[in-house]
Amino acid sequence: MDHRHVLRALSGLLIVLFVAMISSTVVSVALPKIIGSLDGTQSQYTWVVTASLLASTASTPIWGKLADLFSKKLLLQISIGIFVVSSIACGFAQSTGQLITFRAVQGLGMGALQVLVQVIIAAMISPKERGRYNGYLGGVMAVATVGGPLLGGFITDTSWLGWRWCFFIAVPFTLIALVMLTRTLHLAEVRRPETKVDYLGASLIAAGVSLLLLWVTFVGNDFDWLSWQTLVMVGVSALILIAAVVVESRVKEPVVPLHVVRRRDPALAIVASLAVGMAMFGGAVFLGQYFQIGRGYSPTEAGLLTIPLMFGVLVSSTVAGRMVSRTGKVKPYIITGVAVLTLGFLGLSTIDHETPLVLVSLGMLAVGAGVGMSMQNLVLVLQNTVPLGELGAASGAITFFRSLGGTIGVSVLGAVLANQVSTKITHGLAKLGIDPAASSSGGATLNIDAMPPQIQEVVRAAYGDATGTIFLISAAIAVVGVIAALFLTPTKLRDSVDL
Repeated sequence: MDHRHVLRALSGLLIVLFVAMISSTVVSVALPKIIGSLDGTQSQYTWVVTASLLASTASTPIWGKLADLFSKKLLLQISIGIFVVSSIACGFAQSTGQLITFRAVQGLGMGALQVLVQVIIAAMISPKERGRYNGYLGGVMAVATVGGPLLGGFITDTSWLGWRWCFFIAVPFTLIALVMLTRTLHLAEVRRPETKVDYLGASLIAAGVSLLLLWVTFVGNDFDWLSWQTLVMVGVSALILIAAVVVESRVKEPVVPLHVVRRRDPALAIVASLAVGMAMFGGAVFLGQYFQIGRGYSPTEAGLLTIPLMFGVLVSSTVAGRMVSRTGKVKPYIITGVAVLTLGFLGLSTIDHETPLVLVSLGMLAVGAGVGMSMQNLVLVLQNTVPLGELGAASGAITFFRSLGGTIGVSVLGAVLANQVSTKITHGLAKLGIDPAASSSGGATLNIDAMPPQIQEVVRAAYGDATGTIFLISAAIAVVGVIAALFLTPTKLRDSVDL
């Protein structure tokens, strides 16, 4: 496909990617209102998030492998159909049980759309040329990540819309993208009727990862880190994943090609992506909470205050992408990106509830710039080493590990934040002469406005001061990404789509 046709197809692909990513972020601000209106519990609140996350992460490598075996365009059309139907169903849910079920189905569609878009772009454009298009991908991801909560808050607060439109809003855009892609996307599909899908391997991977993510979701809240539940869940998950590795090493068409993952550069790119995913998703998730609870801003204002993060991703991904296409070299930009990401988190680790917003913005700008330079270019490193026939499985593998890293990061950093907040609130209330055990405000509720002014100050200070700790942990995780990036082979990107 020439540049004009690539841009026409790319516009539809970017709409699909944007809708898939924003469908999770747009709900985050509205979720308390959604669960309240459906008379749900705190446990169900967690499951509304976990259901889509589990389905998306566990199914990502399977969709990637299917893209190597069947028509990529047809798979994309099917996944758009799954996403549209499940989004409409979520909007019409009458109970939290129904919403959790429909969110799990929506997660299947979200996981498919995210990996298939990257696979199709890789099938259209050579690695060297792909750099400049990665700028568009980075921009879409940034807008979806930061703009989603802002849009969700606006929709929920608008009386003539309501929270159900947080799900309905994606449907018209997705249908427009489907029409555009049906008309503009033309790929040379290679039929491989002799191939078989590794259903056993896929089932084992999905089961092992799902159990591990369930443990990550509930540990620290429903049971302790050192407990019999942890031993059983982690132990069984490890056994299932070991069985999956054995199966993948023996079947002819593995879901995750171990011979690719074992190579030096793909393995290092996966390790770096895991670290970037843990640091980025784990850290950025709590910025909105810092601005709303720690600093007292509204959801809309919190969304606006995170613009430096989005701006950093957008500009750095665009500039770095064009430089990669011009030079054919990718390693220098990855190293620089992960190093800047680490410095950004180190800067944010010094914040508290009184830090000037200018300093917080500079830290977010550095984090955004680091993510923009590294995240998509790490995918590029992996895609540059594999033939067209393994592109889907390889892309699915790195997307899977990045999502897994993000999920673990959110859970671990959330547990640390909750522990720090609880300790600081206890000390703060003790200084005021209030018994924390007798107070209902000891971190059990986030309804800050219902608290007395004195306790409000204690809770806000606790959240503002504790947030710096999780950013320090994010910086330490990002250092692992720096080390992995340093050991990458300094190779030039190829000019051809296939090896």
